[in-house]
Amino acid sequence: MNGANHRMDGPSTFPFPSMGGSWAEHFDLLTGLPNRGDTVVGNDVWFGYGATILPGVRIGHGAIIGAGSVVTRDVPDYGIVGGNPARLIRTRYNDRDIARLLAVAWWDWPAEHITEHVRTIMSGSIADLEAAAPDGPRT
Repeated sequence: MNGANHRMDGPSTFPFPSMGGSWAEHFDLLTGLPNRGDTVVGNDVWFGYGATILPGVRIGHGAIIGAGSVVTRDVPDYGIVGGNPARLIRTRYNDRDIARLLAVAWWDWPAEHITEHVRTIMSGSIADLEAAAPDGPRT
C-alpha cells in the first residue's frame, strides 16, 4: 500500500486494486503515489497499547512509545515519547550513557549469552552490562 498512502484526486480513496480479482488489472492506480520511506524500528523498543506509527518514521534503540501515542516524527535512541502528536518527554539516559549502551548492543549478542545474562540486561547497571559483553568490557 505504498506507506499507507492513497489516492485523493478522485471521488473514492478506496484501494480497489489491492483487493485482487478483476480489480487487480487497475493496480497502476496505486503505483507512483508519494512515499515517505521505510518505517524503521530499533532494537528493544517498547510500544504502549494503541500506539500508531506513521510511515517513514525511525524509532531509535531502547525507545518507549506511550500508550495511544501517534508518532509522526523520528524518536531518538532511548527516547520516551507520548501524546498526539507524540512529543519527546525525555530520554532515558544522558548522551554519554546512550553511547555506552549503543556500543554494547546487547541485542547483537549470541542468544545463549543473552540467556546467561538476562538478569543483567533487565536490571543491571550499564557498567554491569559492559562487563558482561561477550568480548569483554569496552572502554
